Amino acid sequence: MQGEFMADNSTVKQDNRETSSSKFNFKDYTIEEYIVLVVFWILAIVVFAQFFSRYVLNSSIVWTEEMARYLLIAVGFLGSGIAAKKNAHIYVEAGYRFLPRKIGFIMSTIVDIIKIVFFGICSYLSIKILPLMAAEYMTSVFLPMSYLYIPVLIGCVMMTLRSIQVAWKHWKTGFIPSVNDPSNPQIID
Repeated sequence: MQGEFMADNSTVKQDNRETSSSKFNFKDYTIEEYIVLVVFWILAIVVFAQFFSRYVLNSSIVWTEEMARYLLIAVGFLGSGIAAKKNAHIYVEAGYRFLPRKIGFIMSTIVDIIKIVFFGICSYLSIKILPLMAAEYMTSVFLPMSYLYIPVLIGCVMMTLRSIQVAWKHWKTGFIPSVNDPSNPQIID
Protein backbone atom coordinates (compact mmCIF):
# COMPACT_ATOMS: atom_id res chain seq x y z
CA MET A 1 0.00 0.00 0.00
CA GLN A 2 1.18 3.49 -0.81
CA GLY A 3 2.36 5.59 2.11
CA GLU A 4 2.45 2.59 4.46
CA PHE A 5 5.59 2.13 6.52
CA MET A 6 7.18 -1.24 5.93
CA ALA A 7 9.13 -2.99 8.67
CA ASP A 8 11.54 -4.44 6.11
CA ASN A 9 13.81 -1.56 5.07
CA SER A 10 15.94 -3.64 2.72
CA THR A 11 14.39 -2.08 -0.39
CA VAL A 12 14.35 1.64 -0.95
CA LYS A 13 12.49 3.34 -3.81
CA GLN A 14 14.47 6.20 -5.27
CA ASP A 15 13.86 8.00 -8.58
CA ASN A 16 11.33 5.36 -9.64
CA ARG A 17 14.07 2.73 -9.35
CA GLU A 18 13.89 -0.13 -6.91
CA THR A 19 17.31 -0.45 -5.34
CA SER A 20 18.40 -2.84 -2.68
CA SER A 21 20.40 -1.37 0.17
CA SER A 22 22.77 -4.34 0.11
CA LYS A 23 23.60 -4.24 -3.62
CA PHE A 24 25.27 -1.50 -5.61
CA ASN A 25 24.56 -1.36 -9.31
CA PHE A 26 26.62 0.96 -11.51
CA LYS A 27 23.75 1.20 -14.00
CA ASP A 28 21.54 2.98 -11.45
CA TYR A 29 23.58 6.17 -11.85
CA THR A 30 24.38 8.36 -14.83
CA ILE A 31 27.79 9.52 -16.04
CA GLU A 32 27.16 13.02 -14.67
CA GLU A 33 26.63 11.60 -11.18
CA TYR A 34 29.97 9.78 -11.39
CA ILE A 35 31.73 12.93 -12.60
CA VAL A 36 30.35 14.90 -9.64
CA LEU A 37 31.41 12.08 -7.32
CA VAL A 38 34.99 12.19 -8.67
CA VAL A 39 35.18 15.99 -8.39
CA PHE A 40 33.78 15.77 -4.85
CA TRP A 41 36.45 13.25 -3.82
CA ILE A 42 39.17 15.42 -5.34
CA LEU A 43 37.73 18.27 -3.25
CA ALA A 44 37.82 16.06 -0.14
CA ILE A 45 41.46 15.13 -0.77
CA VAL A 46 42.46 18.77 -1.30
CA VAL A 47 40.66 19.86 1.88
CA PHE A 48 42.29 17.03 3.84
CA ALA A 49 45.71 18.04 2.46
CA GLN A 50 45.01 21.61 3.55
CA PHE A 51 43.95 20.51 7.04
CA PHE A 52 46.90 18.11 7.42
CA SER A 53 49.49 20.61 6.23
CA ARG A 54 48.11 23.45 8.34
CA TYR A 55 47.46 21.70 11.65
CA VAL A 56 49.85 18.75 11.61
CA LEU A 57 52.83 20.04 9.63
CA ASN A 58 52.28 23.65 10.77
CA SER A 59 52.97 24.85 7.23
CA SER A 60 49.99 25.41 4.96
CA ILE A 61 50.06 24.41 1.29
CA VAL A 62 49.43 27.66 -0.57
CA TRP A 63 47.15 26.49 -3.38
CA THR A 64 44.78 24.20 -1.44
CA GLU A 65 42.36 26.88 -0.21
CA GLU A 66 41.86 28.38 -3.66
CA MET A 67 41.53 25.01 -5.36
CA ALA A 68 39.03 23.84 -2.72
CA ARG A 69 36.91 26.92 -3.43
CA TYR A 70 36.96 26.28 -7.18
CA LEU A 71 36.25 22.57 -6.79
CA LEU A 72 33.30 23.39 -4.54
CA ILE A 73 31.95 25.70 -7.26
CA ALA A 74 32.39 22.88 -9.79
CA VAL A 75 30.55 20.39 -7.56
CA GLY A 76 27.75 22.90 -7.05
CA PHE A 77 27.18 23.65 -10.72
CA LEU A 78 27.66 20.10 -11.97
CA GLY A 79 25.38 18.84 -9.21
CA SER A 80 22.74 21.38 -10.23
CA GLY A 81 22.29 19.48 -13.49
CA ILE A 82 21.52 16.36 -11.49
CA ALA A 83 19.08 18.32 -9.30
CA ALA A 84 17.33 19.61 -12.44
CA LYS A 85 17.01 16.05 -13.72
CA LYS A 86 15.46 14.91 -10.44
CA ASN A 87 13.28 18.05 -10.25
CA ALA A 88 14.91 18.74 -6.87
CA HIS A 89 15.46 22.48 -7.11
CA ILE A 90 13.48 24.37 -4.52
CA TYR A 91 10.16 25.94 -5.44
CA VAL A 92 7.02 27.11 -3.69
CA GLU A 93 4.45 24.37 -3.95
CA ALA A 94 1.95 25.46 -1.31
CA GLY A 95 0.04 27.66 -3.75
CA TYR A 96 -0.78 24.73 -6.01
CA ARG A 97 -2.89 23.17 -3.24
CA PHE A 98 -5.38 26.03 -3.38
CA LEU A 99 -5.68 26.34 -7.15
CA PRO A 100 -7.99 24.39 -9.45
CA ARG A 101 -6.17 21.59 -11.27
CA LYS A 102 -6.26 23.31 -14.68
CA ILE A 103 -4.82 26.57 -13.33
CA GLY A 104 -2.26 24.59 -11.31
CA PHE A 105 -1.14 22.79 -14.49
CA ILE A 106 -0.90 26.11 -16.38
CA MET A 107 1.12 27.65 -13.55
CA SER A 108 3.39 24.59 -13.42
CA THR A 109 3.97 24.84 -17.17
CA ILE A 110 4.78 28.55 -16.90
CA VAL A 111 7.28 27.79 -14.12
CA ASP A 112 8.89 25.09 -16.30
CA ILE A 113 9.20 27.55 -19.19
CA ILE A 114 10.70 30.23 -16.92
CA LYS A 115 13.25 27.68 -15.62
CA ILE A 116 14.25 26.71 -19.16
CA VAL A 117 14.63 30.35 -20.22
CA PHE A 118 16.61 31.22 -17.08
CA PHE A 119 18.98 28.26 -17.42
CA GLY A 120 19.31 28.99 -21.15
CA ILE A 121 20.32 32.59 -20.40
CA CYS A 122 22.82 31.32 -17.81
CA SER A 123 24.26 28.96 -20.45
CA TYR A 124 24.52 31.79 -22.97
CA LEU A 125 26.24 34.09 -20.46
CA SER A 126 28.63 31.29 -19.49
CA ILE A 127 29.59 30.89 -23.14
CA LYS A 128 30.13 34.65 -23.47
CA ILE A 129 32.28 34.96 -20.33
CA LEU A 130 34.51 31.95 -21.06
CA PRO A 131 36.85 33.69 -23.57
CA LEU A 132 36.98 36.82 -21.41
CA MET A 133 38.21 34.85 -18.41
CA ALA A 134 40.98 33.16 -20.43
CA ALA A 135 43.06 36.31 -19.94
CA GLU A 136 42.66 36.22 -16.14
CA TYR A 137 44.69 33.81 -14.02
CA MET A 138 44.09 32.17 -10.66
CA THR A 139 45.94 33.70 -7.73
CA SER A 140 48.01 30.80 -6.42
CA VAL A 141 48.06 28.49 -9.44
CA PHE A 142 49.09 29.66 -12.89
CA LEU A 143 45.92 28.47 -14.65
CA PRO A 144 43.45 30.61 -16.58
CA MET A 145 40.19 31.42 -14.78
CA SER A 146 38.35 30.08 -17.82
CA TYR A 147 39.06 26.59 -16.45
CA LEU A 148 36.77 27.44 -13.55
CA TYR A 149 34.02 28.54 -15.91
CA ILE A 150 34.03 25.28 -17.89
CA PRO A 151 32.17 23.36 -15.12
CA VAL A 152 29.86 26.36 -14.73
CA LEU A 153 29.06 26.21 -18.46
CA ILE A 154 28.58 22.43 -18.37
CA GLY A 155 26.34 22.73 -15.31
CA CYS A 156 24.20 25.45 -16.90
CA VAL A 157 23.84 23.50 -20.14
CA MET A 158 22.96 20.35 -18.18
CA MET A 159 20.35 22.28 -16.17
CA THR A 160 18.86 23.64 -19.41
CA LEU A 161 18.70 20.24 -21.10
CA ARG A 162 17.41 18.43 -18.02
CA SER A 163 14.80 21.14 -17.42
CA ILE A 164 13.57 20.65 -20.99
CA GLN A 165 13.28 16.91 -20.32
CA VAL A 166 11.43 17.48 -17.03
CA ALA A 167 9.10 20.07 -18.61
CA TRP A 168 8.28 17.67 -21.44
CA LYS A 169 7.54 14.91 -18.92
CA HIS A 170 5.38 17.29 -16.87
CA TRP A 171 3.51 18.36 -20.00
CA LYS A 172 2.83 14.78 -21.09
CA THR A 173 1.71 13.58 -17.65
CA GLY A 174 -0.14 16.71 -16.55
CA PHE A 175 2.08 17.04 -13.49
CA ILE A 176 1.10 19.56 -10.82
CA PRO A 177 3.52 19.96 -7.87
CA SER A 178 2.21 18.76 -4.51
CA VAL A 179 -1.03 17.55 -6.09
CA ASN A 180 0.12 14.43 -7.90
CA ASP A 181 3.61 14.10 -6.46
CA PRO A 182 4.11 10.43 -5.51
CA SER A 183 6.66 11.36 -2.83
CA ASN A 184 4.00 13.30 -0.90
CA PRO A 185 1.60 10.76 0.68
CA GLN A 186 -0.46 13.47 2.41
CA ILE A 187 -2.09 14.58 -0.82
CA ILE A 188 -5.18 12.56 -1.67
CA ASP A 189 -6.99 13.10 -5.00
